Amino acid sequence: MREAMNEQAICVGVSSCLMGEEVRFDGGHKQDRFIRNTLSEHFRLVPVCPEVAIGLGTPRQPIHLMERGRGEAKEIRVVGVKDASLDVTEALNDYADRMADRLGGRISGYLLKNKSPSCGMERVKVYNDSGQPGSNAPGAYAARLMERLPNLPMEEEGRLNDDVLRENFIQRVYVYHRWQTLLAEGLTPARLVDFHTRHKLMLLAHDQAEYRRMGRLVARAGEMPVEELAETYETRLMGTLRKRASRRDHANVLYHLMGYLKIPLDSHDRMEIVDTIEEYRQGRVPLVVPLTLLEHHFRRHPHPYVEAQHYLRPYPRELMLRNRI
Repeated sequence: MREAMNEQAICVGVSSCLMGEEVRFDGGHKQDRFIRNTLSEHFRLVPVCPEVAIGLGTPRQPIHLMERGRGEAKEIRVVGVKDASLDVTEALNDYADRMADRLGGRISGYLLKNKSPSCGMERVKVYNDSGQPGSNAPGAYAARLMERLPNLPMEEEGRLNDDVLRENFIQRVYVYHRWQTLLAEGLTPARLVDFHTRHKLMLLAHDQAEYRRMGRLVARAGEMPVEELAETYETRLMGTLRKRASRRDHANVLYHLMGYLKIPLDSHDRMEIVDTIEEYRQGRVPLVVPLTLLEHHFRRHPHPYVEAQHYLRPYPRELMLRNRI
């Protein structure tokens, strides 16, 4: 329905071990076939291994998160498992700062290795002085990167096994890339309004209340400095899209789309759409089924607003993500 996406320029950072590079502490790798074989066809993947980058050899002594100190002085350090005098906390933080400066404007997403004391986004075990696991925390490198680049789409490879989270991450990468392109080309109030208009139905699928609030925010374009407005908009845009869209949320958008077809369709066609949306909402068919039916009717009865919506084609069909949600 729209022009083909320019995918060649989309760069995504990735933990090197997920690409099959033998950089782990034991000299092995953790190659992820979906990342290595599928996403590499759509994104330019940029491998990064912070542990090797800060000078740890391969193979090397394993490291883990350890809680040290008490009370307000308590902190989590990244130390050697066998030799706790090896402390690479500052080195990992410094490297994350350098990579945030170097990659921040180039990449549109980041895929991290789960459970890693450097790259894990969450639920990495934190050990006490007795060597027993207690609480959980993010890995040091990942934590600093998320702090420095809070709006950048990030995900752990393990969570990509969840079909909804996989679709969510890839959708966010494409949205963020479009936003980066807009900023690079030069943001104006009119361009911001156009960008928001094209993403309205996508936002509606993730949070109806925030969809309305963001509409009021964009309505102020021209009344306040566009740079200030853009900073707030980006944070709310990416924060909204991080939320999981349920079948009920998608069904609401599908009915919204159907509203643009009420006049040209007869009662039989309308009932077929309703039945198909309800089949989806109740979990009997994937999202691609009602969307395909709606697109069929919009090809016969085009509507300019619908034609512009990224919701209908948020990423290449070849990824087949909506066949599974």
